[in-house]
Amino acid sequence: MYRHFFKRLIDIVLSALAAVVLLIPMIVIAILVKIDSPGPALFFQKRFGANRSYFNIIKFRSMPVSVDHDLPTDRFDRAAELSGFQRFIRKYSIDELPQIYNILAGDMSIIGPRPALWNQYDLIEERERLGANSVRPGLTGWAQVNGRDELEVAEKARYDGEYAANLSFAFDVKCFFMTLGAVIHHRGVSEGGPEEGKKK
Repeated sequence: MYRHFFKRLIDIVLSALAAVVLLIPMIVIAILVKIDSPGPALFFQKRFGANRSYFNIIKFRSMPVSVDHDLPTDRFDRAAELSGFQRFIRKYSIDELPQIYNILAGDMSIIGPRPALWNQYDLIEERERLGANSVRPGLTGWAQVNGRDELEVAEKARYDGEYAANLSFAFDVKCFFMTLGAVIHHRGVSEGGPEEGKKK
């Protein structure tokens, strides 16, 4: 019952509330993004959704427009080109806030596996093998609070599979509060490959 009804209901209620409460702050952030560097305030990117579907994720732009639009973050090696503001909104995951509209639209959930880029075939297939593609991707999730960007593909998929197999209200609450701690202490956020202790 929770998986098929109450989880979605909670997503709608909380994301609608967040959309209202955060409207003015997000407008301010969008203006700051425009002032900080040339390019649009918002960034849209094709991501892999539940049951092998696709959707466009919404983020505040946190990289120069010269960076390849579909470059997985683990292959990003131009961190020195990020502005101080871009580093800040990435460090504290502020760039992810517009995804509350993806949640409202039903593309995402508050808690779930982070949506893979359409071209992250290795992660997608490993998640498929472990059953993680059967649930909506999330703003945060079990893999996010257990290493996030520092995890190798196989390990990340393993955590996502564990989440899908054990999905429950209590598990979602645990992930939510662990996420708050991870964001406050900005654990697991970095740029580059995990072999460097960096973003994945």
